[in-house]
Amino acid sequence: MPVRASRWIQCSALVALALVGLAPGEGTLLQAQNPPAAATAPAQPAEPPLQWHDVSQWGVEGRAWPTLGRTRWFDRFPAVAEATVTPTVWSLSRHSAGMLVRFTTNADAIWANYTLFSERLSQPNMTAIAMSGLDLYARDNAGKWRWVGVTRPTAKVVRQSLIRRLAPGTREYAIYLPLYNGIDSLSIGVPVGATFERLAPRAEQPIVFYGTSITHGASASRPGMTHVAILGRRLDRPVVNLGFSGNGRMDAAVGDLLVKIDAAVYVIDCLPNMDAAAVTLKCVPLVKQIRAARPNTPIVLVEDRRQTNAWILPALTQFHTDNHAALRACLTALEKEGITGLYYLTGDELLGDDAEAATDGSHPSDLGMVRQADRFEPVLRKALAGAR
Repeated sequence: MPVRASRWIQCSALVALALVGLAPGEGTLLQAQNPPAAATAPAQPAEPPLQWHDVSQWGVEGRAWPTLGRTRWFDRFPAVAEATVTPTVWSLSRHSAGMLVRFTTNADAIWANYTLFSERLSQPNMTAIAMSGLDLYARDNAGKWRWVGVTRPTAKVVRQSLIRRLAPGTREYAIYLPLYNGIDSLSIGVPVGATFERLAPRAEQPIVFYGTSITHGASASRPGMTHVAILGRRLDRPVVNLGFSGNGRMDAAVGDLLVKIDAAVYVIDCLPNMDAAAVTLKCVPLVKQIRAARPNTPIVLVEDRRQTNAWILPALTQFHTDNHAALRACLTALEKEGITGLYYLTGDELLGDDAEAATDGSHPSDLGMVRQADRFEPVLRKALAGAR
């Protein structure tokens, strides 16, 4: 074959590889004699003899209305909500977003055995770890929560090591549950002979977040990286995550459930799923609904974050501006009516000003979640202290 023709064929092959998003050598029909190996999950260590502890026997934080019956133990909403909230909100309430379980152990390894509600483990803007995994934290010697390990789900039933070869010592641990999947059952395993103390959910009043997919957890890389979870660690207080992807709309039916929680603070963060007309229609009634039942509980109203590509999309910029103005007008109207204990968080800086803090323009990355937590924290500290 002439050299020129041979080079043309080689160049054509490289172009074909580029068009399908592969680098030379990654395996295509051009290399049929060497097909790529099938993807496999990371190898798990051999399972040692373990003693297992059923989490439902001592409880999780972030599971509100503990005295009301549930269709599934790990559902966020009680069973009675199915008849009052929309079908979509009810379906999303089956996710375990925001729940965590606490314990102390001197074990050198921690395992998990759990069954997920849904076989769908991930989605385009959510990793399998975030959507369906467990996320382990521990308190260090200074009492600060620090990340330790995760599960890497590859099927509906997960039996995996969260971490092994831990440094000696007894520590407090917390495991965050999946964000966009539910849990049917969950047990924590430690080697036989290790100590294990179950820590009941703290009795402190929780901070209750009612919001959208962002509150729900999109698009954190793992369950402990939502701004809701970050704030729970920073403030060392229980949180309740009532984020409903695409469906945080200041619904009165959700308000009926909110007021049954003895909250430290209510955070209303629904604007990403609403337009200015909906905000004008529904914000004042929701705040009055909460205030009638909880006259002294602080309420934080949160403006919509600006999507990170809004700087180049004039219609989107105007949409955010109109939303913000509608919420500000509601705050003014409520205050004129003498309603107190209201706090306000502006949205322009929630994701920063460099357009780098979202996965898809709308949903925060881990960077965006940290930035949001930085903006929420001082407002929540003021609300918790009753300061103005």
